[in-house]
Amino acid sequence: MTLRRTSRHPPPRTCPALLAIFLLILSVQLVRAASEYDPYKVLGVSRSASQAEIKRAYKNLAKEWHPDKNKDPKAEDMFIKVSKSYEILSNEERRSNFDNYGQMDENQPFGQSQHHGFRGFQNSFYFDESFFQFPRSRDFADSKYLLHHAQFNSDVLPDSHKRPYLIKVTSEWCFACIHIEPVWKETVQELEPLGVGIGIVDLGYERRLANQLGAHRAPSIIGLVNGRVTFFHQAVVREHLRQFIEDLLPQKLVEKITDNNYLAFLDSWHVENKPSVLLFDQVPIVPLLFKLTAFAFRDYVRFGYVDQGDTHNTRLLRQFNINTYAPTMLLFKEDTEKPVDIIQARGMKRQIMDEFVSNNKFLQVPRLVNQQLFDELCPVKQFHRRRKYCVLLITGEDQAFLPGSKAFLDFASVNRKDVLRFAYVYQRQQQPLCQALLHNQAALSPQVVILERRSHGGKVMYRSVSGGWNGSEEDKYRLHEQLELLQKDPTYLSSDATLPELNNEMAPIFIIQWMNAAYDYILQIYDDLLYSNWREMMPILSLIFSALFILFGTVIIQAFSEPGESKPRKPKPKEQQQTEEDASSRASTSSRPPKKDFVEVTELTDITYISNLVKLRPGHINVVLVLTNTSKNALLRKFAKEVFSFSGTQTLHFSFLNADKHRHWMPSLLRSTSDSMQSEGHSDVDEESPDYTGHVLALNGHKKYFCLFRPVFTGDDPNDSSSETSFSSDSRRKSRSRGSSRATSIEVHHKLDRLGLWMERLMEGTLPRLQVPACPLSPQ
Repeated sequence: MTLRRTSRHPPPRTCPALLAIFLLILSVQLVRAASEYDPYKVLGVSRSASQAEIKRAYKNLAKEWHPDKNKDPKAEDMFIKVSKSYEILSNEERRSNFDNYGQMDENQPFGQSQHHGFRGFQNSFYFDESFFQFPRSRDFADSKYLLHHAQFNSDVLPDSHKRPYLIKVTSEWCFACIHIEPVWKETVQELEPLGVGIGIVDLGYERRLANQLGAHRAPSIIGLVNGRVTFFHQAVVREHLRQFIEDLLPQKLVEKITDNNYLAFLDSWHVENKPSVLLFDQVPIVPLLFKLTAFAFRDYVRFGYVDQGDTHNTRLLRQFNINTYAPTMLLFKEDTEKPVDIIQARGMKRQIMDEFVSNNKFLQVPRLVNQQLFDELCPVKQFHRRRKYCVLLITGEDQAFLPGSKAFLDFASVNRKDVLRFAYVYQRQQQPLCQALLHNQAALSPQVVILERRSHGGKVMYRSVSGGWNGSEEDKYRLHEQLELLQKDPTYLSSDATLPELNNEMAPIFIIQWMNAAYDYILQIYDDLLYSNWREMMPILSLIFSALFILFGTVIIQAFSEPGESKPRKPKPKEQQQTEEDASSRASTSSRPPKKDFVEVTELTDITYISNLVKLRPGHINVVLVLTNTSKNALLRKFAKEVFSFSGTQTLHFSFLNADKHRHWMPSLLRSTSDSMQSEGHSDVDEESPDYTGHVLALNGHKKYFCLFRPVFTGDDPNDSSSETSFSSDSRRKSRSRGSSRATSIEVHHKLDRLGLWMERLMEGTLPRLQVPACPLSPQ
């Protein structure tokens, strides 16, 4: 039996080769497709054409292929090609890039031509955006809703105060944009009929608008209400987008109405100066369509919603005889018991609701509360229109004026005409307007003025109804007669005036405006921190942390650079070799500003004696004022005033000693000093005045010396320097003793007059120092 060994060879690896061939063929097809697109050929101009020729060609082709004018099925695609070609050739940088490299996208690096469509296959599979186009459908998405920068700022931003906008930021080279497009299409088809504005921003062509919106990537979905931009951050689902639009609207647009509050809601027309609309429907929540209508007319009408299925609304349904099988809208004005208009339909449309509200957005006799309302009620005369006359009642707010206002309302209800508009103003609220019409005279009783506006600058022709207005039948007849004469002869208005702009009575106060702005700003910051790209947030985060670092760093440095008095300072070796008095004089000067607006002065007693004097740290001095009970208040005020400029020096402490309590302390101190001076050959300290009121001592408990200030009494020579020395001649001392005995209560205020100069010399270290053999005795 023969064994045959067979070797099994693996099959040939043809897969990589086939894949390479496929990629090569695909790249050739892509390059061929890219080479077929030439913006010069699309616009029909030569490569040497000027910008004027390119612009002229673009305008002609844009008019020819505009989808609104050309019904050809290929018109929209051709219009897009024409616009894209003009975008490339109108920009010199893009045009040069296309001429040199065949490149059409400004984001592609220079010097890389289109035949490099595949880069680094081992790293990533990359299609060059300059020639790879996705097969997108243009039948729905772009041309109708595309927004441009100028159009957005001139039309969309102002319109966002009347209706919310849902804006999609997209790009031609965005896979995710294609993925969400079916949901976007369904959402637009649902929300646009309700009154939601729709917009699309192409990130490639409207970079300036995208930067203004803060959208730096595609796809992004943005909500715009009242000029405020809000980004959508949830999953792109139709229900989420609908809820997103509903959340953008203000919270209190529509009030829930029941049997308990409907009377208060309808009666508020007098305060709010607006008609009221009630919607009756079967659903428990307010429909989005009704919220959008309320948002559009929130400045004119108040909106309430009644749930027909709620058991708390039976009386309301019965009173107005509401049909529960179809939504019903009632509009009330001054008469709260009977609506002035009503609509009822199973399929309530936005157009029907807008027409219903816009035809009744003013009361029968509204109050002029701002200039905008005045402009709409009493428009300026137009030559191609019929004249509009405004019958204005100038009245007051008190209860006494209510009968006349009610009579004016009854007259207006009977005499409603297209050419007449009735309104009233409160004289106290609109004083400039009333003064211009009444010739700067205060009206003691209500007045009626018929006027016609002639210009937007405030010029009017008017005539005051004689006799005023009290609401009597005679007043009504007189007003009716003058209105009839006016319609026959327009020149009946014989007076002219220039009216000032009306005060805005409904404007919120400043604090409310500030709080609303702060709330919006905080919400914006929260939204940016929670959802935004951290790379985009780095500049503002860096600014915030830099400010915090500077703030806390400054506080920490100040805390460590100025330690408290309870921490003793360790003397340096060099400072130990120097005298304590020199060190203290360098530590602070009298020019150093105080840190407090008061002077801390403690009483020197047998309890505080050790801590305030004996155990003072080296270089520290306690300045002690000697006083009595009778001179305490006056001397302490003067003492604080004189030493205030030195209170910022940390080496100085201030105290006072009551000579009535410790009468033996000063004689004992001076006696010990006298004994020391006599042992050194000085004998001029034997005699001391028994009155030590106003004396000041600078005591150094560590070095056991003190400096003495003697008061300068009234009548002394101000240039006499004897008071600044510790001891002087007998004659001067005796004269001061005699002056002290003659001192009066007024002279107490002058005993410390020269203390400031003495403190200057103390800080300079030039005062004589009196040594004591031991620490001064404790006061007994």
